[in-house]
Formats: sequence, structure tokens, C-alpha cells
Amino acid sequence: MPDMHSPLVVLLLSLFAGAIRVSTPYLFVSLGECLTEKSGRVNLGLEGILVSGAMSGYAAAYLSGSPWIGVIVAGGAGLVLGCLHGLVCSLPRVSDIAFGIALMLLGTGLAFYLGKPFIEPQAPMLPSIDLGRWAASSQLHNALHINPLFVIGVVLSFLLQWGLRNTRWGMTLRLVGENAESARAMGYPLTRIRVAATAVGGIFAGVGGAYLSLVYPGSWNEGLSSGQGLMAVALVIYARWQPLRCLWAALLFGAAGALGPALQSIGVTSGYYLYNAAPYVLTLIIMIINCRPDRTLAGAPGELSLTR
Repeated sequence: MPDMHSPLVVLLLSLFAGAIRVSTPYLFVSLGECLTEKSGRVNLGLEGILVSGAMSGYAAAYLSGSPWIGVIVAGGAGLVLGCLHGLVCSLPRVSDIAFGIALMLLGTGLAFYLGKPFIEPQAPMLPSIDLGRWAASSQLHNALHINPLFVIGVVLSFLLQWGLRNTRWGMTLRLVGENAESARAMGYPLTRIRVAATAVGGIFAGVGGAYLSLVYPGSWNEGLSSGQGLMAVALVIYARWQPLRCLWAALLFGAAGALGPALQSIGVTSGYYLYNAAPYVLTLIIMIINCRPDRTLAGAPGELSLTR
């Protein structure tokens, strides 16, 4: 039986708990972007949708007294911005990458402007599921406090992985993203399918934002996201456009983000801010590795603007 109070065990438990806690926004945003890119479209406005979801979810939870209403409203905000991206990018000669950057600025700007009254008030937080009541160790008990949104994200990962391979809608979405001409010849409405995929991706990103403001770190402020929406795009490339791989990649990014607090829990305080930069360093490493000639955009949908 390992000593639950040894520094190594405490570090591992802290990394485990931190990976789950920090990975949830990455998971939702990457799943949403995976669906969007499967349809042949890129949404670089995810950062704006994430921040808008965080603000609207926090405001709705504060005004209604229910954090779950906040999650629903955050998903609705993501739906609106996702639809906007999908509809505008369906117009002739509109670049989805350029409009995605504009949407990022629009979403963050609106959130900062409309969210100023909600910086000070405290909204109700989403409760956690306590799976560690049996544990004698306080560290293990704390590590097994899991938020329901993480559980939902894990279930969605498996469902999307199965659905994209085994259902009609999944195969249709993949066809639209792989070969638009073939999909058009078979009578599929390309615009509607891509708008729907982008809208659902927006819902996922909005819910990821609600997690930031209603769970961890559990407040609303203008520096809440720290670029997680943009990093999720790199995460999707690393995951090779597979939802289940998005889950493992999100946990990896989450563990990198939890490295600083985990080391602090065992008394390592020097270089704390350097360790907090681990997710950004990991993003750079992933992009460098994936820029190799034999790996660049391997597995990417054929209609994706990044490949054309």
C-alpha cells in the first residue's frame, strides 16, 4: 500500500485532479471544433465564443440563482455565434479563417462590455460529484471530486466517435468535409450541414466557457480564458480530428496546465509562473512535431481550408 502522504503520491494525485479540472474546457471546445472541421470549415472564433459563454453563463446563473440555467444560456450564446460564423462563411468569397478572427474579436469585445456589471457579484457554482467518500486520504478524496460537465464531455467523446463512424448523419458530415462535389451530386445540402455543424460546435464551446466561470476558476473576469479557445484548434490537429483522441489530448493539456499547482502542493514554489506556461509550450511543441512533412495535416478533411 503506497504512502498517501509521500510527495510523489501527492504530486500524482494533484496532477490527476488537476488534469480533470483543467481539461474540461479544452474537451468541449475541441469536440466542437472537431465537428466543425469534419464539415470542411475552420472556426478560429472559438476564443470569442468561449469567453462569451463564460460571461453569459455567469450572468444567467447570478440572475436566476441556478448554475444549470447558466450552462444552458452559455450554450445558447455559443449557438448564436456559431450560427453567425456558419451563415457568414457560406457567402461567396468569405474566408472562414478571416471571419473566425473577426468573430473572436467580436465575441470577446461583447463579453468584456456586457460583463462589466458581473465582475464583482458571486454567482452560484456548479456542484461536483463526490466519488471519494470512501477514501481515507484527504488528497485522494479531493482528487475524486469530479464535475458533471466533465462526465458529460467524456460521454460525448465516445458518442461522437461512434456516431461519426456508424450513423448516417456522421457519414454524411464526413462526406461533406471530404468531398463537397460528391456530396452535392448525391443531393446533400452542403450549406445547411456546415451551418448546423458550426452551430453545434458553438454550443460546445459556449458550455466550455460556462465551466470556466461556474466551476474552475469559478468567477467572471476579462482574463478568464487565457487563449484556451485558440489552443483547442491545435489540440484538434494533434488529435487527428478524432473525438476520442480529443479526450486524451484534452487531459494531456489539462495535466500541463495543472503542473504548477501540483508542484506547489508538494512545496516546489520556485519557477511557479514558468510551470504555468506549460500548456503554451506544449502547444508549440505539438505544432512543431506536426509540421513534419510526413505528418502535416494527416487525416484532415479534404475540404478543410487549411489543406487547400
